[in-house]
Amino acid sequence: MTTQTTKDTRNDFGMAMETTSPPRATTREWGGLAVLALALLLLAVDATVLDLAVPAISADLAPTTPQLLWIIDVYSFVLAGLLVVMGNLGDRIGRRKLLLIGGVGFAVASVIAAFSVSPEMLIAARVLQGVAGATLMPATLGLIRSMFLDPRQRTVAIAVWSAMAGGGAAAGPLLGGWLLEHYWWGSVFLVNLPVMLALLVLGPVLLPESRDPNPGRFDLPSAALSMLALVPVVYAVKETAAHGLSLTMAGIGAFGLLAGVLFVQRQRTLAHPMLDLKLFALPRFRIAVLTSLLSVFALAGELFFASQYLQLVLGHSPLEAGLLLLPGLAANVIAALASAWLVRYWRPGLVLSGALLVASVGSALFLLLSPDAATSNVTFIVAFLFTGAGVGVALTISSDLVVSSAPAARAGAAAAVSETAYETGIALGVAVLGSVVMAVFRNGLDLSHIPADQVGAASESLGGATEFARDLPEAVGTEFLTSVHEAFVSGIHLAAIGTSTVMLIAAAVAFRLRTARTWAPGGEKT
Repeated sequence: MTTQTTKDTRNDFGMAMETTSPPRATTREWGGLAVLALALLLLAVDATVLDLAVPAISADLAPTTPQLLWIIDVYSFVLAGLLVVMGNLGDRIGRRKLLLIGGVGFAVASVIAAFSVSPEMLIAARVLQGVAGATLMPATLGLIRSMFLDPRQRTVAIAVWSAMAGGGAAAGPLLGGWLLEHYWWGSVFLVNLPVMLALLVLGPVLLPESRDPNPGRFDLPSAALSMLALVPVVYAVKETAAHGLSLTMAGIGAFGLLAGVLFVQRQRTLAHPMLDLKLFALPRFRIAVLTSLLSVFALAGELFFASQYLQLVLGHSPLEAGLLLLPGLAANVIAALASAWLVRYWRPGLVLSGALLVASVGSALFLLLSPDAATSNVTFIVAFLFTGAGVGVALTISSDLVVSSAPAARAGAAAAVSETAYETGIALGVAVLGSVVMAVFRNGLDLSHIPADQVGAASESLGGATEFARDLPEAVGTEFLTSVHEAFVSGIHLAAIGTSTVMLIAAAVAFRLRTARTWAPGGEKT
């Protein structure tokens, strides 16, 4: 239950009048927020745990580089393609109901992933996780929009929500590092089960049901077009980044763009569109979506190559790698919580722009990394700390801007747009930056002492090259391993330039909000 207050104000003629303040959240709503944070924690822990498990998965299942990239990012592809659909479904059947269904589905998919015996089986399990995850993400943010009607309380709630995403990311490497040192890589997926159990027990008690009272007809053609638009485009980008442009990929990308055009045209003709395009007419909405996508693009790409760099180049154990990632991920949590305070004193464009500039500096510092652990450990910690802090503020503010722009009845659909940008950024970050690193890696290897029939195995991936070097004679193996490490670091340097540039572009876009005259914490007019 929420409490509603009134206060006396004066009109333009100095006469006293009574106005109604938005209802304030009670203990139940804050307890419900903790339950929603559990759901988000489930997703965040799973994502970063898998980053650290990449070397172990490579050694056990021996996936090719494309398969490894699919294991990492197919989850985000599927999730991003379904978010708009699931956000609208939650508005219709109930966001709490969809959240609980998604929790069960995610747990089942996690068990399948944990006991996968081939790359193909693990990819299929990740697809199922993506379907289930698509029900969780918009439901959590949509419920926050309907539970917290007071603007300042909603900003704090979204800051907690965002901080839990960072907290899960911070806990993931530590938990994953410990699990990988004591158990097999499949155990990293099983950590989802206790969280799911807590969600199913506490959710019905603390979370109020929330839905659109007049949702209109669910449009199946729109649902199909939304998936046909995003998935082919992201797939084409990934394959082009990895293997270069081809007619096939150009055709797939063009098909996705055509589906996107048809989706937009259909939304304009519907009385109850799946995606309300009028929201994009609001500068704060479209800028928030864009900055969210670009910032998470950078962070996801860095996490992907960072775990491999720390373990396979610098030689750290999974747990040590998790500890080196922890300061940056902790900074992400603290910065997310601090953002609720920052926007009380500065306009969102200034805060967003400053945060993204900090993230850009962090990305640029990756240019100082080398294969030498003695000189690179501190540099990595500082670089990732800057990136994590900047992205933590940016994602919190952009999420608040997005969900507060829409009416409460359409909270699920608006949240789906925010989460679509988030998950698309993750997928593109891993696909594009990961592929850039691997392309530079392959071109930079010294294969002069490697037999021609073994060149493919020696250059397939960083993990494969490292294992291959151990089977060579000591002198040749040492020389080749040095080449492997230097080539991978060169790839990181190029990706760092691209990432820093993306952050600068995002900062410039966010700065356009500096003159906005109608914004307050929670997105209300001032």
